[in-house]
Amino acid sequence: MNYKINRVQVLIASTIVLLCTGAVYAFSVFAGPLSAVRGWSMGEIMMAFTINAAISPVPMILGGFLTDRGLAKWTITIGGLMFGAGFFLTGMATTPTMLYLTYGIIGGLGQGLAYSGCLSNTIKLFPDKKGLASGIITAGMGGAAIIAAPVGNYLVEHYDVLQAFKTLGIAYFVIILVASFFIKNTPDDYQPAGWTPPATKGNGGAVNKNWVEMLKTPYFYLIFLMFFTGAFSGLMIASNASVIGQQMFKLSAGTAAFYVSLYSLSNCAGRVVWGTVSDKIGRNRTLTIILIAVMVAFGILVSLSSQVGFALGIIILGLCFGGVMGVFPPMVIENYGPVNQGVNYGIIFTGYSVAAFFAPRVAASMAASDNGDFTKAFYVAIVVAFIGLILNLIYMRLRKSETAK
Repeated sequence: MNYKINRVQVLIASTIVLLCTGAVYAFSVFAGPLSAVRGWSMGEIMMAFTINAAISPVPMILGGFLTDRGLAKWTITIGGLMFGAGFFLTGMATTPTMLYLTYGIIGGLGQGLAYSGCLSNTIKLFPDKKGLASGIITAGMGGAAIIAAPVGNYLVEHYDVLQAFKTLGIAYFVIILVASFFIKNTPDDYQPAGWTPPATKGNGGAVNKNWVEMLKTPYFYLIFLMFFTGAFSGLMIASNASVIGQQMFKLSAGTAAFYVSLYSLSNCAGRVVWGTVSDKIGRNRTLTIILIAVMVAFGILVSLSSQVGFALGIIILGLCFGGVMGVFPPMVIENYGPVNQGVNYGIIFTGYSVAAFFAPRVAASMAASDNGDFTKAFYVAIVVAFIGLILNLIYMRLRKSETAK
């Protein structure tokens, strides 16, 4: 059914919200100064980031549940304001426990709620361009650090890290509150004017399944594992890019930091580029290209020890990581329909969380046992990507068999 909703307005407002909540990925800018001011160890401080990342499946599923019941606007608003409040209160934390509560729990819950609401609600507005919409929305989250890092660094240098948290927290609170006025809930049967759903069998999105029904399908387990393998390489690099540049490619700290920003920019661009490509050639063909490119990129990092090799590897891996984040939301909605997209994607998103737990640790432990050389970790990432490629081919074969019936 056609509804009078300015979907571009909702897309822009939702992206602005995620450009705020995605600032969590700029935490490295604040970690060192916070350690200096409070006297906490880096291990104690980084635990706040770990807590933030670890609890992400909880608000994702909860936010999806609320969004699926027509409460996207409230989910996004409450989540975004919680994130702003968490950032502000972090500037008042006087113990590591308070830091874990403010940045880790309050900020993490708020971020997950806002992300789930923005993504699930907006993708339903673009049934004709799911990949593009998903790419733009997730680009807001992935590209937030490009803005937050330099702004945060400026505030730290000209004031102090505690004031930086407070100032950014207030700014996020205000920006998210204003943006929330332009967000509308998407009806379950929404269709843009002039668009007719494709009459495809099985994979056309005609059948809506809840999470219980989803778990009974073989595709769930394939998608979950493919998400894990796709995100593994990107998270490995995201958490270690600066260290890899300095230890393996002998770059200065400043140059390595530049490449960290370049990786973030590539990640942001990849979400839009690959999301759009997947609208044209399909999600799984796109994922095949991405996984092959991941293996090529790690091959470059292993074989070329020059700065050019590092740059090529970083750019390709950033684009591919972004592509993974842009391709899977529409893949889920095409398998299980739009009605329960919030909860369904929240559950599948745990595949990303599992990768976030293992990938950085695998890389760090292998490098530590090999005098800072990440080569063995790169080979592991190649194997993981290859497994993902095989799983993707199995998925495509099953889909082909189903549609042939």
